[in-house]
Amino acid sequence: MMKRERMKIKVCGMKYPENIRELSSLDIDFMGFIFYEKSSRYIDKYPGDLDFAGINKTGVFVDSDYKYIMSKINDFKLDFIQLHGNESPDFCSDFKQEDIMVIKAFRVDNEFDFDICKEYLPVTNFFIFDAKGENPGGNGIVFNWEKMQEYQLEKQFLLSGGIGINHSKKLKDFYHPQCIGFDINSGFETAPGIKNIELIKRFIDAIRS
Repeated sequence: MMKRERMKIKVCGMKYPENIRELSSLDIDFMGFIFYEKSSRYIDKYPGDLDFAGINKTGVFVDSDYKYIMSKINDFKLDFIQLHGNESPDFCSDFKQEDIMVIKAFRVDNEFDFDICKEYLPVTNFFIFDAKGENPGGNGIVFNWEKMQEYQLEKQFLLSGGIGINHSKKLKDFYHPQCIGFDINSGFETAPGIKNIELIKRFIDAIRS
């Protein structure tokens, strides 16, 4: 196993102020808020006066229009937007031109062609590779991570999709030169939008030990 940099951790699907407050005490890099109304983790109001020092607030959108996304960037003071639908490279470019940090998510199965990602290289900051399922995200399923060996582009990514505490060892051993961390969600929940903080802490310690 090759030596790698400190892995970044993104925790997505946060919804409730007290749970958010508890999570913000951990050493995570991104906290995701889902602005997709069909999601059980959908959030519509800013969760109070909370300290996000050092954590990038990330808004997750699925085929939303430009005006709606900009309104949430302003309301939540988002650091990143994550586009998790079928957004075009041109749509991503509209935000990059405004100096907004853009993450493009792709839903991967065994037939996925990474060439699709090429047009997004100049208009994004990094990618997320999630498992393809019935919903745009939060399906709780894992794709075949060996598939990532086909990815040869010069753009960093987070690995996502059904990750749980039981994957800690495998992820600690996972290596790809462009992988900078992991995106976790439903695998660490006691209910939709409520994260098990102690379990996340154990995961972080295991990944970074």
